[in-house]
Amino acid sequence: MPRVAIVGSCITRDLWPIRGGGAETLAYVSRTSLPGLVSPPVAGFRPAREPPAPLRLHQHNALLADLRKTALERLMAFRPTHLIFDLIDERFDLISVGDAIVSHTWELEVSGYLEQKAFRARRPIPRLSAACSRLWHEAAAEIAAIVRGTPLREATLILHVSRWAHAQRTPQGVRPLEGAALLDGQPVDIAEHNALLAAYEARFVEVMPPMARLDAGALRLADPGHHWGLSPYHFVPEYYAEIWRQLEPLGVPAPASARPAAPSVPAA
Repeated sequence: MPRVAIVGSCITRDLWPIRGGGAETLAYVSRTSLPGLVSPPVAGFRPAREPPAPLRLHQHNALLADLRKTALERLMAFRPTHLIFDLIDERFDLISVGDAIVSHTWELEVSGYLEQKAFRARRPIPRLSAACSRLWHEAAAEIAAIVRGTPLREATLILHVSRWAHAQRTPQGVRPLEGAALLDGQPVDIAEHNALLAAYEARFVEVMPPMARLDAGALRLADPGHHWGLSPYHFVPEYYAEIWRQLEPLGVPAPASARPAAPSVPAA
């Protein structure tokens, strides 16, 4: 049986059903960034014993992995046969906390952890800034070196090509997708973020060992009926079916119970 690890987001995790069908064996790293993966942990951070409201356990676990920097160690211990990267979570601004870099996600914002002393001297690093680009390119090269120098090199490496949808499919036909926003509710430019993702992917492929590609760009339409609601990265069922069609020849069989656009649940 393949051991599949995902470093990415719901656009890949949603290929599997919420439970069963092999979902319980996935290793899933989300709500982070390449600079965050290779950064030291946040010094002085103290996690709550229970997930702070309104976070669920899986959301809190993903946040803790980003703050404590445990993801790479876990991935190497997992020894995946297939390692899938998608870069949709490279949309969040970053935060510099001493020597640490973390993603400024909704989970971090609502957790209350930003009120801790450990975060008092934090500095924002806007996602579209030159500073963020420099950090990201350096981290991509470091991730590539880690893959080459660890058991991760034995995995089939896969890039799930990632873009935001700029249109949605409605009962009235395909319509523009409007009102895309991040944490602060301010509108974002989908084209600008897609250009950034294209540049990131080009650099990643350049520095990494050979990677297979999954790309269903022609079917990248937002789905108002998606379990998680309308979003530029919650796609129509045909998108996920096409990704499975490309993934199976790489040695990852589709579970019989797989439901395209099934809800994503990060692994603990």
